[in-house]
Amino acid sequence: MSVTLCFDFGNTRLKCAIFHGDQFVKEIVLPDTTQETLLNLIRTENADQSVLSSVIHHDESIEILLKEHTHFHKISSESKKNIGTPFPKTTSVGADRWALLSGALNIFPHQHNLIIGLGSCITYNFLDCFDQFLGGAISPGLQMRFKAMNDHTALLPLVTPEWNFPLVGYDTKTNLLSGVILGMSKEIDGMIDAYKEKYDQLNVLLTGGDMVFFTPHLKNQVLADAQLTYKGIYSIGKLNGLV
Repeated sequence: MSVTLCFDFGNTRLKCAIFHGDQFVKEIVLPDTTQETLLNLIRTENADQSVLSSVIHHDESIEILLKEHTHFHKISSESKKNIGTPFPKTTSVGADRWALLSGALNIFPHQHNLIIGLGSCITYNFLDCFDQFLGGAISPGLQMRFKAMNDHTALLPLVTPEWNFPLVGYDTKTNLLSGVILGMSKEIDGMIDAYKEKYDQLNVLLTGGDMVFFTPHLKNQVLADAQLTYKGIYSIGKLNGLV
């Protein structure tokens, strides 16, 4: 059985999922991407395949190392995908968005899908019933909003996100939590409602590291899948030659 490392290099964290065959096994948060760290991961997991989704300016030596020690694919606009698009150029579409779309396509093929990724930014990604990526929207994410208020004011602190807080904040911390998390929840619900008005029988999928803070506050029904991006990374890897 093949062992595949699915790397997700985002703006906030460097992560890797381990797949045995087609099955997700676990997630590992990487402390760094040094040669020692990557080689140790490959050897510890007995990995023979790897796929990289990156939205950062990573060191090109990472790709060289993965090519030398595994059957490797890097997700890009040139990767084979089961998804079409009307855009004349797709080079500006991030690898993370292609992964989200591919993960959703495997669950709900030939259906309208709105895939919402909750990471450094919120990405809204619309895949229609013809498996065409029509675009979507991007807005500031959870940590970005907390940090912006801390950076651009003299006295507001940088708070740690929590899912349990009151609607009516009773101190600075709970005011910030209510304003950001409930405000974002209403934004997400509003976007879902707008898509539902335009597209019938819409599936809504939610994923990303900040997902846990929002699922208790959304009124719309969503499929929450913490591994959706990894599943998409793996599926694109298979389309591009991985066993």
